[in-house]
Amino acid sequence: MNTFLKTDEPTRREFVQSIAKTCLGVTVLPLMEGNARAAFEGSSKAKQVPTARNVIYLYMSGGMTHLDTFGCVPGADTMGDTKCIPTSADGVQIGEGLPTVAKHMHHGVILNSMTSTQGAHEQGNYFQHTGYTLRGATRHPTMGAWLQKFQGKGNPDLPGSVVISGDSKHPGGGFFEASFQPLVLNNPSTGLQHSKRLTNLTETDFDYRLNLSAKLNATFEQTYNQSAVRAYSDVYKDAVRVMKSADLSAFDLSQESGELQSEYGETNFGQGCLLARRLVEHGVRFVEVSLGGWDMHNDIYARLPEKIGELDKALGALLSDLERRGLLKDTLVVLTSEFGRTPKINQNSGRDHYPKAFSSVLWGGGVQGGQVYGKTDKGIEVTENKINVPDLNATIGYALGLPLDQVLFSPTKRPFTIADRGQPLTSLFG
Repeated sequence: MNTFLKTDEPTRREFVQSIAKTCLGVTVLPLMEGNARAAFEGSSKAKQVPTARNVIYLYMSGGMTHLDTFGCVPGADTMGDTKCIPTSADGVQIGEGLPTVAKHMHHGVILNSMTSTQGAHEQGNYFQHTGYTLRGATRHPTMGAWLQKFQGKGNPDLPGSVVISGDSKHPGGGFFEASFQPLVLNNPSTGLQHSKRLTNLTETDFDYRLNLSAKLNATFEQTYNQSAVRAYSDVYKDAVRVMKSADLSAFDLSQESGELQSEYGETNFGQGCLLARRLVEHGVRFVEVSLGGWDMHNDIYARLPEKIGELDKALGALLSDLERRGLLKDTLVVLTSEFGRTPKINQNSGRDHYPKAFSSVLWGGGVQGGQVYGKTDKGIEVTENKINVPDLNATIGYALGLPLDQVLFSPTKRPFTIADRGQPLTSLFG
């Protein structure tokens, strides 16, 4: 039976997508594939009260330089050309390219002692998103999928999580069913594509074709009553639910003023951060926005100003906007990367991959802002409060009130928890 399903799966997927296009007049939402027969085991011991309802996860793809941004060490010979500036938090300094973000550091915690075992981009990306190393055939869920699995959707008519990124290597929902996969958007400014009926297709015709599609699939679904098969029907249901929802307008940035759009910056990352705020307002509880281009092995100080300026403008606007709307206290904003960059400038005037020590940052969501957690020796070695990558994921899960020790089984019957052996940094919360 399993052999048949695996062999037949590509043809089956193409068939469903074709039916969706021809019968419904729409394209299936870009859900990533996944199949799971996960089961819960026992009851969780981690019964913490959540401090955050939502997460906006800002991923700096390529390896953000920590010494030039949030892990700066005033006066150190590892700082290169970057100077440090004071922030709104007493005694906390960050790189000079982030003056707008500096005004919000009284809400933030710099995790200055991050460390990873993965020094390559694909492996580091996977590890940072899942808390598990990339190995074998198992694909592990990311935090948005875990949140939806344990607590459901925030808005039943919208996707459980959204990833705004041009990078196709996002791990997605791992071994969870298709309904737990994130919606992936490449361009935040174009709205949700293929989400409306064709102009020549009435709602009556649409519903007729939808019912006809269900009848055509019914025998197959009854014969092969498994989660991997049922997932295709779930895709239909989710797509139609989104199409008919009044909250579909959450994806429409034209409803925001031109002034606010300019405040975020007219870039994919800036507009992605604005879309993230809109989605959180409409009940999408986990939104990721990525900013690539940090892999600076050459001429780093010729390239950094533009990249850091893009980050500073968008992140500063996001934090201001969330605070102004009363959303920051319930929304954990996470900024992280797969690793940092070498404290030593190389022969090409750049910085290379450096997983040994780097920085991440948390704002809002119940953290006690205005502090730096952990220390390094000039950005070279972690000297105090080492934070492993699974610890960061556990901390996010802790803030959301997720059961960190709850065991779920993958399709291969292997047990997994949210953050492997990661320990949450509970002292960051009041």
